[in-house]
Amino acid sequence: MALGEILIDVSGVAKHYGEGETRVDALRAVDLQVKAGEVIALLGPSGSGKTTLLNVIGCIIDPSAGRVVLDGEPVFDGKWLRRDLRRLRLEKIGFIFQAHNLLPFLTAEENVAIVLDLAGWSSDEGRKRARELLDYLQVGHRAPMKPAHLSGGEAQRVAIARALANRPRIILADEPTAALDSSRAQLVMDLLRRLAAEQEACIVTVTHDEKIFDRFDRLVQLRDGRLVGA
Repeated sequence: MALGEILIDVSGVAKHYGEGETRVDALRAVDLQVKAGEVIALLGPSGSGKTTLLNVIGCIIDPSAGRVVLDGEPVFDGKWLRRDLRRLRLEKIGFIFQAHNLLPFLTAEENVAIVLDLAGWSSDEGRKRARELLDYLQVGHRAPMKPAHLSGGEAQRVAIARALANRPRIILADEPTAALDSSRAQLVMDLLRRLAAEQEACIVTVTHDEKIFDRFDRLVQLRDGRLVGA
């Protein structure tokens, strides 16, 4: 595995809803490649197709056409090439959202370890990995705390730890800093950049947050479902 290896290869991807006069084209023949170690932003006005593209890459919604290759594996080519998309997401993709979506009845450590439990890790291995990640993200001291007792920045870092738990090479983030102040937003992006380099991962972020634009390697513009800049 080398930095610069293509981890996301989207070609001719389209997504439409409805038919005839009611048809809405959310994506129109989008081509996008993202390499290991790269951190990119998807920009564009509301309704431009940013979240739709993120969800196609994340194997959450079905494209209407096109081809998607993730970490060297063709996963969609006119149809899904894998039956178990849940397992595919667990193996290859980490998701970070604007709302941390932590389970309120679990501790910070348990919120991270549960992903590894689903992936088949032993309980001891999962907890060890969870503690390592929480320490790495500077919230190890909050491991026994439940989400209600974490600050917004702490909860977001726990959510990042959860996204990274199974060592995915593709990390998808939807407005991950929208709820954070400027200093915390820049801290989160600096952590993501470091993780991308150290773990040979790529990160695709949907954002409107201009204060973090300088943290990206590329700003990719979408307008009316079309890629207009890369």
